[in-house]
Amino acid sequence: MPHIGLFFASSTGNTRRIAKLIKKRFDDDIMADALNVNKASAGLVAGYTHLILGTSTLGGGQLPGLSTDCMGGGWEEFLPQLQQVDFSGKTVALFGLGDQARYPEEFADAMGIIHEFVAARGAKVVGAWPADDYDFISSRALLDDRFVGLVLDQENQKSLTDTRLDSWLKLIAPEFGLPL
Repeated sequence: MPHIGLFFASSTGNTRRIAKLIKKRFDDDIMADALNVNKASAGLVAGYTHLILGTSTLGGGQLPGLSTDCMGGGWEEFLPQLQQVDFSGKTVALFGLGDQARYPEEFADAMGIIHEFVAARGAKVVGAWPADDYDFISSRALLDDRFVGLVLDQENQKSLTDTRLDSWLKLIAPEFGLPL
């Protein structure tokens, strides 16, 4: 079984596309399929010691879910299912999508919500990303002047996505025991 679980929720398909790009950059022997959380189970997540979790941020900083038109459910429904999962000993990297122009006061907040959830359950969260080169007012994903994971803005900075993604994957690779 691959040793990295890749789980995401997406309302428009952008987060799914980023998850597939991540999967493509890793060997199939070490990376599980990119799996939408609406097709996942708590037991499946618990089975991995290394996780990459991705999310979009909707409207007023919400997690994607049924109430926010995420087809089949999203993090809003899935996080409560993970309440009993012990994340101690797990290494987690996060990526999140946001729109800094339309939602500068809750930019990438959903990634911050997931970070709070897994960190409170003992996860070692890796892959903090510089907040430079973004123009926003506030973000729940900001900790000590850095994002808790990779933030991508497909609406305003799409041209930076590949470079940012490659740099971030090189940053987290050693934490996952991978050459990249």
